[in-house]
Amino acid sequence: MGRRILGIVLLVVAISIAIMTPVLAFTPMGGNLLSRLAGATPTATPSPTPLSPTPTPAPPKPILTVVGTPPALQVGAAYLLDNDTGHTLDDFHGEVPLPMASTTKIMTAVIAIEAGNLDQVITIQQDAPNEVNNNNGSSARLQVGDQITLKDLLYALLLPSGDDAAIAIADGISGNTQSFVKVMNIFAYRLHLFQTHYINPDGLTYYSAANTPLPENYTTAYDLLRLTQYAMKLPLFAGIVKTTEYRLAPGPHHHGYTWTTTNSLLAYARPFSVSSS
Repeated sequence: MGRRILGIVLLVVAISIAIMTPVLAFTPMGGNLLSRLAGATPTATPSPTPLSPTPTPAPPKPILTVVGTPPALQVGAAYLLDNDTGHTLDDFHGEVPLPMASTTKIMTAVIAIEAGNLDQVITIQQDAPNEVNNNNGSSARLQVGDQITLKDLLYALLLPSGDDAAIAIADGISGNTQSFVKVMNIFAYRLHLFQTHYINPDGLTYYSAANTPLPENYTTAYDLLRLTQYAMKLPLFAGIVKTTEYRLAPGPHHHGYTWTTTNSLLAYARPFSVSSS
């Protein structure tokens, strides 16, 4: 009985060897296995690529904080922000709608830069000086009939705060002030200035037939801050508002002009004058 079992085992081993020999000899897997059994050097496993070192994060910008008691404000509203971090330093009636006066011209300039053609030549119409004379406005002293580029008119708008320049820009871009004001309010909505509304491009106070101020030209300190942040990202706007004086030489189609800034804060800065032919 034992011999019979041994014989069966030997027969199974012989059959297995007969089957495995072709596999070992003629297949890639078998060849690799035989090489390993014969002492061949196994293929080296590639080393993992070392990870790049994690860059050291930049230190956070320090957050300014108010120390002590802020001075009393002689204004209806104010909003003070750290422009680097977005941290609010002071909010005094920042969400209260108030008349915005000549800061209206910030939106007029933004639209001119973003939607207008700076090389467009605009002819000064009679409605430009009329706006100044009828409403006791500030003037760039534009002469009716002069043909001035939109870019030059931006200096007339923002340096002497020319109400006549605002009207000329509105006429040049939209054909009339009413159409331009519609664009201003659309821009305000797109910029999420939901507590801002315009009735003219210069900020002058208009009066009703009963001689009462029309209340529809308003903004908040917070909206005005956000609009100014947006405007200061426009290189041309930022360059104009830091200019103390702009000279436009006389040309074949316009008089010569010199416009000086009304921003008294620039009196403490280095003078920055620009000339144009």
